[in-house]
Amino acid sequence: MVHNKQSMVPGFLGYDTVIANLGNPHMPQLRHTAVSTLVAATLAGSLPLLAPQTAQAELSGNIGVHSMYLLRGIFEENDSTAVQGGLDYASESGFYAGWWFSNLGYSYDAATATVSDGSGMENDFYAGFSGSVGDFGYGLGLIQYVYINVDNANLTEATATLSYSDFYVGAQYLLTDGWWGNQGDIYWKAGYSAALPKNFDLAVDLGYYTYNNDDNAKLCNPSPAGCGATAKDSGFRHLNFTLSHPIGNTGADMYVQYTVAGEDRTGKDYDNKVVAGITYGFDI
Repeated sequence: MVHNKQSMVPGFLGYDTVIANLGNPHMPQLRHTAVSTLVAATLAGSLPLLAPQTAQAELSGNIGVHSMYLLRGIFEENDSTAVQGGLDYASESGFYAGWWFSNLGYSYDAATATVSDGSGMENDFYAGFSGSVGDFGYGLGLIQYVYINVDNANLTEATATLSYSDFYVGAQYLLTDGWWGNQGDIYWKAGYSAALPKNFDLAVDLGYYTYNNDDNAKLCNPSPAGCGATAKDSGFRHLNFTLSHPIGNTGADMYVQYTVAGEDRTGKDYDNKVVAGITYGFDI
């Protein structure tokens, strides 16, 4: 099979969620006081968009349990319980850096081109700068993906985001070739978040892809490079609706996300999904 992370990526929260929400706390956990952290995939991710401008540097952490890890709206990175979390640093200069992780429900052996049930793990290391001018926000950064028990997947993406009030747009540009994409693939995102009565928060997020169809050998494996796996120049990826609410005074939040799924680079359509989970953020 052609395993395409970009045709596959969060349950509710992949690193895409983090990148999309870089203006309220740059973290995949939910925070009732920062509705934009609900913006997925998502995802990824899949945040107003920028790392918080604080009076001094801050270090924080997050942890969550999710019913599924749904990658960028269509691919089930883990079709059972996913544990996700990470650490984030943000300075008053606008510099941010962090690490995000998730367990995976599969492993991949490039030598045999075999995808199997296994104990894979995703680690996303990221850094960048963000800032704001009035109600407008911006962010630029890099993500380095590091996988355990998943071959040819350690790729790099550049990210850019713009926000105004409760709206954001963003893009993630793949800088390297690998098992889940070609250099030049772009994941486009847009979203809106709002506070609702009774302490509920709502986030709506749209994902779209443009593809480089010069398929690399790692994506084509075991076929040679240029295998023609990418049948489309672009395509709708997902539309997420996420509703969350704090759990009493515990500091934790619960959420449910409904994903209208799109298609991957081969043109394959995916089923709509519902993901639910509990997240908790904390200062260090």
